[in-house]
Amino acid sequence: MTITPSLNVLIDPGGFRTLLATAAEVEADGATVLGGVLLSLIVIYLASKLGGEICARINLPPVLGDLVGGVVVGISVLNLIVFPETGAQASDSLIFRFIEATGSLTPETLAASFSAESEVINILSELGVIILLFEIGLESELGELIKYGPQAAIVAVVGVVAPFAMGTVGLIYLFGTPVIPAIFAGAALTATSIGITAKVLAEINKLSSKEGQIIIGAAVLDDILGIVVLAVVASLVKTGEVQVTNILFLSVSAGAFLIGTILVGRLLAPYYVGLVAQLKTRGPLLIVSLIVMFLLSYVAAAIQLEAILGAFAAGLILGETEKHHELEEQVIPIADMLVPVFFVVVGARTDLAVLNPAVPSNREGLIIATFLIVVAIIGKVITGFTIFGQPDTNRLAIGVGMVPRGEVGLVFAGVGAASGVLSESLEAAIIVMVIVTTFVAPPLLRLVLERGAQTSSSTEEA
Repeated sequence: MTITPSLNVLIDPGGFRTLLATAAEVEADGATVLGGVLLSLIVIYLASKLGGEICARINLPPVLGDLVGGVVVGISVLNLIVFPETGAQASDSLIFRFIEATGSLTPETLAASFSAESEVINILSELGVIILLFEIGLESELGELIKYGPQAAIVAVVGVVAPFAMGTVGLIYLFGTPVIPAIFAGAALTATSIGITAKVLAEINKLSSKEGQIIIGAAVLDDILGIVVLAVVASLVKTGEVQVTNILFLSVSAGAFLIGTILVGRLLAPYYVGLVAQLKTRGPLLIVSLIVMFLLSYVAAAIQLEAILGAFAAGLILGETEKHHELEEQVIPIADMLVPVFFVVVGARTDLAVLNPAVPSNREGLIIATFLIVVAIIGKVITGFTIFGQPDTNRLAIGVGMVPRGEVGLVFAGVGAASGVLSESLEAAIIVMVIVTTFVAPPLLRLVLERGAQTSSSTEEA
């Protein structure tokens, strides 16, 4: 999942470049940017809390409330939280209309301020998913991940190969899609949003279960494979040929990074504990841990991997120390502040207009989207049934846990749109697939896990 390339790749080439040109000529007003960020955070937290509370009361995952709340305040409904990358302008944002009405800014300064404010919210969103993966790493047990490593690897590989092959071949032979766009759309089907699934697992206390560890391990490996697939298809679009050296570099660097950080981290863990014990100022454990997390996130991003992989690795390493319980308690308030920003922003970027069949240009996309949704779900659900040597495993839950595409699928769609390789109908179909899998997976995963627990309990009683 992650986010390199960041969610900022979701651009409307014409309008966004014009906006960037304007922003380059005129400086943003600092007070306006700050005011926009503050109002946006108020809206984000209200949407997150209201949506989460409603979902919790009707026995749905609260994370689904964050996503729905984001849709309501985003481009699809209220236009409170909108982004220039989607083609929106300052006049499209109700927040900036309010700021414009209460101030005296030129249109150029307002546009520059809107662009700067959106970038701040984007950064806070990416920090949110970094903190989320750090927290997940802390709560995961490295020994358990290693124990289920072979099963997780099989799930990840099948979860990439199966939907990619079915999607690409189906688009070519059923819909007559050209080869390169079909390959790109097939690649978008390989993504898995580890953040959404992990949040659901944590909410129902299944993160440390056998199924939870396999899902997390598989999602991390799936993320690495997704990076390689994205690099391959992006290279194919640009050059018309696959650069083998780039594939090898990404594959080797990903494996070396994860294994290397874990091995080095275990060696340095005693020094980390000793350093924390020696510091006398406020918050030594949290600050030192955040430094480790940001350092590994930067290294991962610098070698063209996902920053969240570095955060997850940092969580795994620090979760093995004697300070992990205390650290988990201190990270929770930070996660409560930043993680909702990530999920609400994902929802706010979701444009439900592509689901409107009354628009002629949407109809072809909806037909293709139906096919992609079926492939997206089946291609991931079957992964759970590849598990071997693990009796009493909820295989369906593992497959369902790999279904949501979330922001990762949007990254694929954004890269395809920016490159011009995707037609409007195919781009809309990918977005619809991302929307459906993102919103369907959380309640379905919860249902499958709870039913599995009930069946297991009934079997034990019998």
